[in-house]
Amino acid sequence: CFFILGLRVTVLLTSSLMVLGAGLRCVPVSDLEIRKKLIHGGQLLNGLAGPTVMNAAPFLSTTWFSPDERATATAIASLLNYLGAAGAFLVGPLVVPSPNGTSNLPLVSQSNTEHIKDRIEAVLYAEFGMVSLIFSAALAYFPSRPPFPPSVAAASQRLSYRRSFCRLLSNFRFLMIALAYAIPLGVFSGWSGVLDLILTPVHVSQVDAGWIGFWSIVGGCVVGIAMARFADFIRGMLKFILLLLLSGATLASTWFTLTCLTTVTHLPLTTATLYTSCILLGIFLNSSVPIFFELFVETVYPVPEGITCGVVTFLSNVFMGVLLFFLTFYHTEFSWFNWCLPGSCLLSLLLILCFRESYDRLYLDVVVSV
Repeated sequence: CFFILGLRVTVLLTSSLMVLGAGLRCVPVSDLEIRKKLIHGGQLLNGLAGPTVMNAAPFLSTTWFSPDERATATAIASLLNYLGAAGAFLVGPLVVPSPNGTSNLPLVSQSNTEHIKDRIEAVLYAEFGMVSLIFSAALAYFPSRPPFPPSVAAASQRLSYRRSFCRLLSNFRFLMIALAYAIPLGVFSGWSGVLDLILTPVHVSQVDAGWIGFWSIVGGCVVGIAMARFADFIRGMLKFILLLLLSGATLASTWFTLTCLTTVTHLPLTTATLYTSCILLGIFLNSSVPIFFELFVETVYPVPEGITCGVVTFLSNVFMGVLLFFLTFYHTEFSWFNWCLPGSCLLSLLLILCFRESYDRLYLDVVVSV
């Protein structure tokens, strides 16, 4: 979509889908079946906008920034998107009361049900207002490209869609790092989405679970931008950075999983250990996203950035969907879900260890510029 329509048209199309999707969820219909269909339709439109939001960062950084700024720009553009998810961890528990018995509220009554409904609708209206504001800002001013290309790679010709997909599917090294990204990030996305359910058996409220998710994402954003800035200063270190982050994610996820098995491991199960292990896991995995994106683009250049990142995002969503599908059948006990985390991180670490890195885009910029 970036490659054909350009950045401005794509962003406007994406934000309009978000506005329409958020608006459908706010339609005041008394019929519950119709309301349910409108909400599902709104979520579908919002999901259609997701690939652009997830994949725009590498294309934006290549189009607008010089080679010594690209990783930092990719990190800021991609990780700021995660701050919205961090806000969701707080807004949900703080604005909408919990009906599942994990809060200090009394048992759910009819009046409490109506109160919860009103608070949910308030959140939906607020989201509609925010996305409408974003769409208005993009419509007012969002240029597609700078007056002059910032690098040779930004001005170079890219492969067509057909040749790009053939190049990606036939590139074994790309498939290795695509799986190294998609498996742990997909598992972590599914796991963090039901974090309050996972922590409920160990008597952690949804508010505490929300704070854990919030700080893990905020920490991941800070560390990710710092790592990206380091990668801009010392080029050719993307694989090394990923090895460090995935090693930390493997250790943190193993710590969390063993801590939850108190009857077997006898490790101390406290709020501090749960907070620390979950937050460290989120920091290591979330901060790896922009580093992965930069390595994808460098490995398969001149394949367009949007196509490359779109494929890996699709793979990540597939793994997340498969995991949540199994969760619908095995939702009474979560130890298997927790073990998926260290297993996926360890597999990703092994794939990165076997990966032979290359920097085709950076080589073009350096050699041609000289």
